[in-house]
Amino acid sequence: MTDNADLTRWATWTETHAQPRLWRDWSRVLDVDGLRGWVAEQSVDEVWFCGAGTSAYIGDILVSGLEGQGGPRLRAVPSTDLVARPQAYLRGRRPLVVNFGRSGNSSETVGTLDALDVLAPSAPRLNITCNPDGVLATRGGAESRVVLLPPETHDAGFAMTSSFSTMLLTALMVFAEDRQDPDAMNRAATTMEAVLPEFAARTGARPDRAVFLGTGPLAYAAREAALKVMELTAGQVPCLWDSVLGFRHGPKSFTTQATRIVIFTDANDPACRYEADLVAELRAQYPDATVTAIGPGGDIDLPHPDGPLWAAPVAIGFAQVAGVIWADGLGLNVDDPFSGQGTLSRVVSGVTLYEVAP
Repeated sequence: MTDNADLTRWATWTETHAQPRLWRDWSRVLDVDGLRGWVAEQSVDEVWFCGAGTSAYIGDILVSGLEGQGGPRLRAVPSTDLVARPQAYLRGRRPLVVNFGRSGNSSETVGTLDALDVLAPSAPRLNITCNPDGVLATRGGAESRVVLLPPETHDAGFAMTSSFSTMLLTALMVFAEDRQDPDAMNRAATTMEAVLPEFAARTGARPDRAVFLGTGPLAYAAREAALKVMELTAGQVPCLWDSVLGFRHGPKSFTTQATRIVIFTDANDPACRYEADLVAELRAQYPDATVTAIGPGGDIDLPHPDGPLWAAPVAIGFAQVAGVIWADGLGLNVDDPFSGQGTLSRVVSGVTLYEVAP
């Protein structure tokens, strides 16, 4: 078993555990009223949440969790999709485009701004980023507004941790139709502090492969969790994600007796009943696999005082913790798992961007 005290030499471990403090500090200075007022002034019919990789998953979590609310239609539009087919998305449109980016410098971030300049120059942009020197922070315009997160959220590690969670919580405060209780971010921080030690204690031995599942916003939280483990272990722990009800429709074939199965559970009916049924089924069919329910009353009791959407960044903390522990056990450079390989980099760059035709 890895001595967790030794893990403090990794920035990723420290950044993961700094999240509760960062959320509390940010909640005190975030201008929620000003941002909500600016969004209302834009008078748009659609809000698009754009980003690449983990930054794109923020949009998936938000749109799923805010499903059914009134106001502008919310869409998750990955910048990787938009840059590849800008005409299909932007011709004749004027959405509010919310750009997420840790560095704000990835190739697709630049490509998204280029496409907007050509095809939707009047579309307002809200850039949420962690890097004051990045393109998202510095390339503005009359229709733009920048939310610059605290410097500590600009993770030094390869894997996005505090950057992801703080960008997600920022957007949640701004775009939830029912004004969020200003203490909700503090409650999320308190919950995270309480479960972080249990996440470490329940991580267990490195599995041959892992599966992360959930419902609604927690299904997309499972997607980010799977990516975190694969990134941190440099692909040596293959991972799959899916929704609780979608898993049986083929993806379950990924599961073996040596698989670690993590289910992010909900307290709401009927989701909780479908989740309980799947947990029982998997434990019966894969008796040698470790099945861990993380949620209200679960194997790891993670309360949802403000619902599953607010719990998503907390639940993902399990994958952040487990990923570091398993990567360290593999002897990897946790803060740069692909060091020396030249296959993946902390900021995606070098992608050839092609001119957008007007």
